[in-house]
Amino acid sequence: MEKTLFVSDIHLSYLKPEITKYFLGFLKTLAGQAQYLYILGDLFDYWVGDEEIKKPGASAIIKSLKEVSENGTDIFFLHGNRDFLLGEKFADAAGLKIINEETPVNLYDNHYLVMHGDTLCTDDVDYQKFRTKVHDKNWQNCFLAKPIEERHQFARYARATSEKNKAVKNAEIMDVNNSTVCNMFRKYNFRTLIHGHTHRPAHHTLTIDGVLCNRYVLPDWDAGGGYLQCDPTGCQIIFL
Repeated sequence: MEKTLFVSDIHLSYLKPEITKYFLGFLKTLAGQAQYLYILGDLFDYWVGDEEIKKPGASAIIKSLKEVSENGTDIFFLHGNRDFLLGEKFADAAGLKIINEETPVNLYDNHYLVMHGDTLCTDDVDYQKFRTKVHDKNWQNCFLAKPIEERHQFARYARATSEKNKAVKNAEIMDVNNSTVCNMFRKYNFRTLIHGHTHRPAHHTLTIDGVLCNRYVLPDWDAGGGYLQCDPTGCQIIFL
């Protein structure tokens, strides 16, 4: 059967070997049966440059992705807030294509927009300022020129700071802003949005300018994992 799978927020890390095990199993079974696989960001807990592809944990993922690709599944990846430095060296090694943060997708006579989802959380002003900073090309070039251990230290500090901030932030500001979501639908004139980032998996329906629209939020893998499956009959979130 024709089908496309969407995943995000896997957060692979040597500190969480069970997630790596589950995701490798997903790649070897379910992903290999799909026409297309979209990874919508945060494949890794953090990524400080493509030198990481030489590490054993990353190489196992790369090998499995490459096998899925060579067996006929087209794999697409867009950056998340944790792995925005993942580059073309990784993409070439893994047999996948890096796509833009906001990418329209046409499948089974339907139009979708895929994105990571962090840019929808506009109420979290502090995060959006940080995002603007680290997505600046000059900042990235300077960062990638640093010794890799210094980059790891920054990433660990950023993760720890993020977790500390989340503990005291109002939970609502870390979710999507409804007006931002509606404007995204209007911008691309489509009816289905697929994203991750918020770790609040759900299927939302909303009416925008008289048109019924759908928003699918993907599961994160820290909570057990899952994916969205779309085929000619529709879309459904499936938990593992």
